[in-house]
Amino acid sequence: MKPDRRVSREYLEALAEIVGRIARSLEGAPADALPVRMFVAGGAALYLHTGVRVSEDIDAAFSRRLALVDDLSVSYRDADGRARILYLDRNYNDTLGLLHEDAYDDADPVALPGVDTRLIDVRVLSPLDVAVSKLSRFSEQDRRDIEQLASGRRIESKPLRRRAVEALAGYVGDIETLKGNMDIACRLVDAAAPPRGGRGTRAASKTTRGRRRV
Repeated sequence: MKPDRRVSREYLEALAEIVGRIARSLEGAPADALPVRMFVAGGAALYLHTGVRVSEDIDAAFSRRLALVDDLSVSYRDADGRARILYLDRNYNDTLGLLHEDAYDDADPVALPGVDTRLIDVRVLSPLDVAVSKLSRFSEQDRRDIEQLASGRRIESKPLRRRAVEALAGYVGDIETLKGNMDIACRLVDAAAPPRGGRGTRAASKTTRGRRRV
């Protein structure tokens, strides 16, 4: 994927610096362990897809268990000169939120400047899976994020409902609350969606591929 044109160059450079530090720590790893896949989720994925609401933390899962280096935060200045920070959230846990079992298989590869893809392969959750992942907490910010994806033609309500229902099949616990959140989210998407016409969203047309887990 190509990041949204509104994503700042400074942010991408900061992200590349953090990923580059992880990549350098993988030098000398066994060849059959490389490249390690890094799956970007949460606010960082939303920003890369929409260019709206810069996120300070990076939620990410990896295809291998990693002994991460200590320094995974970067201070930078955005295009307006404002001081910002970007860091990898070491507490991110993808088992506590709703996530489709194919989310990582369907994640979009993204190239970052200076990052050796032979060591680390960075992928970003699809807009549809970003929206599904926000149905668990479903805070006011999560609702606005879903609306932003809809207004930018990144998701539609029917594929969102289908993806969420499929994801629910693998979960135990308070499923009824998640179903209620899904109903509200679909109404929000319909209300935020631009008038029909023109090309459909990539997320809406994506078909489910195999059932392989990372």
